[in-house]
Amino acid sequence: MLDKKAKQRIINKFKIHETDTGSSQVQIAILSEEIKELAEHLKKHKHDYSSRRGLLKKVSERRRLLKYLQKEDEKSFNELAKTLKLKIAKKMVEDEEARQKIEDEILAKQELKAEQAEAAENERAEEEDHKNKEDEE
Repeated sequence: MLDKKAKQRIINKFKIHETDTGSSQVQIAILSEEIKELAEHLKKHKHDYSSRRGLLKKVSERRRLLKYLQKEDEKSFNELAKTLKLKIAKKMVEDEEARQKIEDEILAKQELKAEQAEAAENERAEEEDHKNKEDEE
């Protein structure tokens, strides 16, 4: 657990506005500091399984908040990740880029199929017009 002074220092550093104490950025910063403390504790006390469980909960909560922040405000997310030197944020950015690339490829394939279908339809229409002209003659 963080003492009040340490928590207040973190809040003052990451707050968005004057009365901010619970924005995503502040919560992520506090969780990051708590994660660091728990990791140090677990290095000394390897068999403290309840603290390990608490650490995993904090990590998943931070990940959830990071995903939310990334979705809502990409710029703040990048600044926060850089400030806190978060490895997980780099991975999240890479995953998002990979997902975007796959989506772009799928859209490109769908557009190509649509263009091919349109071209085939135009070709059929031209053949029918040509056939109708031959029948008229």
